[in-house]
Amino acid sequence: MPPSSAKPFIDVLSGQRQTVPPVWMMRQAGRYLPEYREVRAKAGGFLDLCFTPELAAEVTLQPIRRFGFDAAIIFSDILVIPYALGRSVRFEVGEGPRLEPLDDPDKVRTLSPRADFGKLEPVFEALRIVRRALDTKTALIGFCGAPWTVATYMVAGQGTPDQAPARMMAYRHPEAFAKIIDTLVESSVDYLLGQLAAGADALQIFDTWAGVLPPAEFARWSIEPTRRIVEGVRAKVPDAKIIGFPRGAGALLPAYVEETGVNAVSIDWTAEPAFIRERVQSRVAVQGNLDPLVLITGGDALNRAVDEVLANFAKGRLIFNLGHGIQPETPIAHVEQMLKRVRG
Repeated sequence: MPPSSAKPFIDVLSGQRQTVPPVWMMRQAGRYLPEYREVRAKAGGFLDLCFTPELAAEVTLQPIRRFGFDAAIIFSDILVIPYALGRSVRFEVGEGPRLEPLDDPDKVRTLSPRADFGKLEPVFEALRIVRRALDTKTALIGFCGAPWTVATYMVAGQGTPDQAPARMMAYRHPEAFAKIIDTLVESSVDYLLGQLAAGADALQIFDTWAGVLPPAEFARWSIEPTRRIVEGVRAKVPDAKIIGFPRGAGALLPAYVEETGVNAVSIDWTAEPAFIRERVQSRVAVQGNLDPLVLITGGDALNRAVDEVLANFAKGRLIFNLGHGIQPETPIAHVEQMLKRVRG
């Protein structure tokens, strides 16, 4: 076993099971916290919050102060890469992101081949601020969106229920679609390396829409680009700790783990426990997988669900988390209940 890093979260990624699994939550800096809502109102627009280092650092630290999570994840968004590539990106209140659609080969030809990382310097500065503020036991996570998931927003110009615009473009115009993916791979490698240089201890690659892809397309558009990102980061930082989250991948998870080389994989609440233990957790750490809706519910249902995650996965390497992001209406008392249950 490698020596302890003094950060339980990093120790799990390095091969060491923890008796009490480290805990954090996806979207832990967010609207369920009144202190976040105050800062958000002060910031103005969502991207203004992401790109004001002091404010982004403050909301990153808020859940650490309140709950003592084992990891902080920098407050940002997966669509900062398209923004750095010169695309128009805006967030409409109540509607989500809006971009200029790249929905045909002619439009793809207008895509800049290189990101302007000067535009992302505020993210790196926020990481540096958070790094200085965290204690030695708390890990700092940087992240990016996986190329497939980011491309779904770039092609459609917005989120869609089944990502049909990107799927259709990948079938109709695979070369043009591959250009978007290749550009995102290269930009993501540089972005993640910049986050490590700014103080991130580990990285997560969010492939939120991986689960809509058939197996052959999953291999081409989810696994292969992620493998290239992991390989590109480790070419410069050989011991970089990287978590993959191909949400909804199900039976395709073992191939994802095998071929990407990630240190851990985040699983959603639909994952079949015996399958994950035998085919995934036997090889890498797992992160998850409490249903965010049971966290809203609280009470005995929440206690049972926490106990089930621990019974399913705590005998191996586990980072306790949700199966996706915390919902805005989640009561703070239920987060406290969850933490008390996990930590015994």
